[in-house]
Parts: sequence; structure tokens; C-alpha cells
Amino acid sequence: MTRSDNRKWDELRPIKIVKGVNPHAEGSVEISCGMTKVLVTASVEKGVPPWMKEGDGGWLTSEYGMLPRSTNTRMRREATSGKQGGRTQEIQRLIGRSLRQAIDLSKLEGVTIKIDCDVIVADGGTRTASITGGWVAVNEAIKWAKKEGLVDESFQLNQIAAISLGIVDNQPLLDLCYIEDSNADFDLNIVANEKLELIEVQGTGETRAIKSEEFASLLELGMKGIKEILEIQLK
Repeated sequence: MTRSDNRKWDELRPIKIVKGVNPHAEGSVEISCGMTKVLVTASVEKGVPPWMKEGDGGWLTSEYGMLPRSTNTRMRREATSGKQGGRTQEIQRLIGRSLRQAIDLSKLEGVTIKIDCDVIVADGGTRTASITGGWVAVNEAIKWAKKEGLVDESFQLNQIAAISLGIVDNQPLLDLCYIEDSNADFDLNIVANEKLELIEVQGTGETRAIKSEEFASLLELGMKGIKEILEIQLK
């Protein structure tokens, strides 16, 4: 099949990550994956959530939202309805869970990192772009925290990246744009670390079930994409 942007079936969309886009935040990036564009900030705050006990370490949490004109038609701000939708809550929990795997929270004593992901343009893969860009923003925030003496100079991050993929018209495809995702037979999001160990797997049969060997091939394709993204993050 011919993809809408003429990519090969196993080819990523062009990825661009720009650091320091928000001078007020301890860490910030704008990440573009094809047309999808997300602003991610990482804020470092002293203190931890009330449910944490002294000596438990630190915490990382996230919030996610789509700007009203990030899609083809203007959507209503969730704040105007007084509550977040289920999709928003699910995505921000995924981002938080994933990025907590980058950090040894026990060594983040008395510090909370808050990740804010604001989707500027949505064309598929906003959650995976948020995680991939979020890791770079966290990395910048940790550098700031080291300079301020909030964390030890020896503090190390695990590298985390994410990618979407799926089967469309019986063809496995890497890094789905919106039109591909909305027509997928089966879609899959994976999060992994620099050792290519899986952190999270979200897969759904939209129009059909898939065989275990199809899933294994899809996972292999996803790991190919993860490897390429990890290299882009480091650059």
C-alpha cells in the first residue's frame, strides 16, 4: 500500500526535538513527529505529594492536554466542562508511568518533577511523542537540579522512548499518522528503555484479532523504530 506521506512501511516520520523553548521551565522541548507537534515542559519543585512519607524519595507526575485547534475542527477545552475526559486521564497516566521508569525515585529525595504535555498539532502518536520528548525535558530538568544541588551529581537517567505502529489493510506500518491510525485493523503503542526492554505495551484489535506471530513481527518492527528514536534523543 502507498502511505499518505509516501513513507516506506518501516520508516519513521521526520522527528525534530528542540530544547529550551520555554525559558521559565527547568526543562522544555518542542517535539515534532511529522505533523504532530507537542510542547513538553518539566518543572522541578521542592516537596513531594502528601501521601509520600519522609525518606521515600521523590516523585514524577504528568499532565496532558490538546489545544482547542490541534485537530481539524476546534475542540472544547476540557477545563470549560470542569473535568478531564477518560482518554486524557489514561494518556497522562501512561506518560507518568513511563517516565518514572527513567528515574531512581529513591535518589530524588524531597523533589517532584511535573511534566506538562500540550499538543499543538495532532496527527497521530501524540502520547508516544509526549513520552519521547518528555524524556529529553526530564534530562534537561535533572541537569538544572544538579546545578542547584537538589540532586547528586552522580544522578543517572535511564533512557526512555515510545512509538506507535499497527496493521492497516493487512500491512504492518511503523509510526502511524492519524489517517492510518483511524483505519488500523490493529494498533499498538510501545514504550521501551535503552536496553530495548519493554515498559508498556498497549495493543487493540480494532477490526480483527491478530495471531501471535503477527504480534511478534509487529513488536520487532516497533523495536526497530525505538532504536532509531533513542539515537535521535541523544543527538
